[in-house]
Amino acid sequence: MTETNTGTETTTDGETTDVLVVGSGIAGCAAALSAAREGADVLLLTKATKPDDASTDWAQGGISTTRGDPESLKQDIIDASDGTVDPDAVDTLVEHADEAVEDVLIDTLEVDFDETANGDLDYTREAAHSEFRILHVDAATGTHILRPFLQYVDDHDRIEVCQDTAALELITNEGRVHGVVSDEEPAGKPIYAGATVLATGGIGALYSRSTNPDDATGDGIAMAALAGADVADMEYIQFHPTAYAGDDPFLLSEALRGEGAVLRNGNGERFMDDYHPQGDLAPRDVVARAVEAEREATGEVVLDVSPLEFESEYPAIAEKCRDRGIDGDEIPVAPTEHFLCGGIDVDDRGRTSLDRLYAVGECARTGVHGANRLASTSLLEGLVWGLRAGADATGFGPEVVEAPELLNRDPELPARFAAEKFTRLQQTMDEYLGLERDPDEIARASAVLRRLKGEVDAYIRTRTARELYELRNASVTALLIARAAGENTESVGCHYVATDADESTVEPTADD
Repeated sequence: MTETNTGTETTTDGETTDVLVVGSGIAGCAAALSAAREGADVLLLTKATKPDDASTDWAQGGISTTRGDPESLKQDIIDASDGTVDPDAVDTLVEHADEAVEDVLIDTLEVDFDETANGDLDYTREAAHSEFRILHVDAATGTHILRPFLQYVDDHDRIEVCQDTAALELITNEGRVHGVVSDEEPAGKPIYAGATVLATGGIGALYSRSTNPDDATGDGIAMAALAGADVADMEYIQFHPTAYAGDDPFLLSEALRGEGAVLRNGNGERFMDDYHPQGDLAPRDVVARAVEAEREATGEVVLDVSPLEFESEYPAIAEKCRDRGIDGDEIPVAPTEHFLCGGIDVDDRGRTSLDRLYAVGECARTGVHGANRLASTSLLEGLVWGLRAGADATGFGPEVVEAPELLNRDPELPARFAAEKFTRLQQTMDEYLGLERDPDEIARASAVLRRLKGEVDAYIRTRTARELYELRNASVTALLIARAAGENTESVGCHYVATDADESTVEPTADD
């Protein structure tokens, strides 16, 4: 074994760095920036080759602040989660929210948030928020945050960014994580770090319709779980109620409803007041189930944007509508997989159950979201936990240990092997682990997913290919979701057990 504190360098044993960050969304960039500020040399490893490969770039609505009232935001988070959050985690979020936004987004990156006519910051409101407290840029906030953030860290003299590179396995020894094996060489390249921060994003690729990038395959969650890290709340998968219902779905931000857009069923009727006292601004899980019920009863649901100055106020969304041939004020919508509220279990500094392994962003379960995430808190959570994890991950030297041996001795995969298996996985998740779940169907899904993982494992033993490891990670993550869903028999938040439907759902008022 060798010990070094000389920062990022290449040796005969592989590459070494003080802090390794895997993932380039807001959480990964925040962790890298924070570690560099503490004097660490940082290697940021990412599968992405352009900003819109990261989920942050796809975030529309904005980033929540407390606007000087942390208790109000805390209560909204608790209420949206159906009382299932970790209150200490929410305290951490709201106590550090405004400082993090001011420091990084406003002072450091100088994000050009929208302003009112008199030059003040323009705060909007989204579903289940009791106040106007969300900073935004048009309805493309993620793009306007991530792109300058990536440029900033790429220019930082203590941060090296390595794009188009996937982490395949964690390097572990006696309960400690020492880095990752990347896919930079045919049989993998070891990268050793004093501490490793996973910021690998979500699980959207597990479903056929998602608001996530196609490479959101649950990589960090699967690698951590296979290494023995604790995971939690994997059954809590949020479906956004207003994604475009046609091919090539895209998100219709809740800011639209926050500013006055309304949902109408196939009969032209507003219906959300019959499902929840907050109407169109009810928590996401309630709206998603109501939209699906009305689609089944009346044929479709549309988002009516006629109360807005849609073209001028939301030009990015309006352009996407025009690209899909939507010229009027009514946009067809359907619930679509959006966000994993659970993930790798972490504490208030992003520390996992494995020594020197951290997790931040959507792959992490901080306890902030519980069973249902409040709108526009994901960017904030990624920023706050990224900063805290990055600072805590410093001060350790990389230690070179024996890395997993990845074999690459067999021929390439059969044509379309990974694509066909992914289709099978998505069909299983769509049918059995979607917006509503039934215990018998969850068990059926588990059986299918176990067989699928067995088939993938048979190939991965002797082949090192990114698409194969992504499929492995997706199947592991899907199994974790199925297991958690099967163990939780109570309908709460976005985990909805269909056998409870007769007791817990308001019947739609539309004619059958």
